[in-house]
Amino acid sequence: MNKIKNYFSIKDLENLSGIKAHTIRIWESRYNLLQPMRSETNIRTYDMQNFQKLLNVVFLQEYGYKISRIAKLTPTEIEQTIREISSTKMQNTNAIQNLKVAMMSFDQQLFQQNYSALLEHKSFREIFFEVFIPLLNEVGLLWQTNTILPIHEHFISNLIAQKLHINIEKLQLLPTKTDEPTYVLFLPENEIHNLGLLYVQYELMLKGLKTIYLGESIPNDNLLPFIQSENSFVLISYFTVFNDLQRYQDFIAFINENLPNSNALLYLFGANSRKLQFSTQTQTKINYFDNLQIFVKNI
Repeated sequence: MNKIKNYFSIKDLENLSGIKAHTIRIWESRYNLLQPMRSETNIRTYDMQNFQKLLNVVFLQEYGYKISRIAKLTPTEIEQTIREISSTKMQNTNAIQNLKVAMMSFDQQLFQQNYSALLEHKSFREIFFEVFIPLLNEVGLLWQTNTILPIHEHFISNLIAQKLHINIEKLQLLPTKTDEPTYVLFLPENEIHNLGLLYVQYELMLKGLKTIYLGESIPNDNLLPFIQSENSFVLISYFTVFNDLQRYQDFIAFINENLPNSNALLYLFGANSRKLQFSTQTQTKINYFDNLQIFVKNI
């Protein structure tokens, strides 16, 4: 881990914290909140401790603490003050900030500590919607602004996937409803982001519904055994990766060709599925879902 770069530019801090670089400079000069290293040309560089302290300062500021007051606290007092804040929304914000630190420092133990603390007060569903999804949304923005590398996103996504797999495994021995269709979960070819799909499987199994999880990048013709079966299947997929809708339109064309005479249905999630809903002629057996929480409530 010593080879991992743990230093940040002021622009990185701006993207990671949401605080403008100009404001960070003012906080440094007026309150001595951060202690950056400086190059010979006076360019600031911040270490992991400065980064974590800034996130803690932002957290306290968002909940009514003035910068002048925060500046008088020691790092230990800042952490103690945060622990004393107990509202749900504040807990979520603090957890997201800590998980960002875990991501940037590749600290699996810090991730687990925060996850365990959340479990003391929240269900897994609440953690997923209130903490993991907002965190992943922030991670996406950080990736787009080149603040983080793909390895940061992969690290945090894999840790979240581990928690999904653990919770899914707990449900595998529960009885399933025999009078309901079987739900077949998959991602089409070249789709690899499976966290949403795994969570859908978790919720379906929680309701006692039978699921078959096929995984990522499934060729179209591999779905035919389910589409052509006399049994009832609901195919579920996520469209998230490609900006070029033609890939998805080709998939819909395949589905439209094979689904009409089938007992199967298709449920589509993801940002690109919403685009498809308005750009292609689809049939009534294809259902689009804009909101995962609404789907969960109506299973």
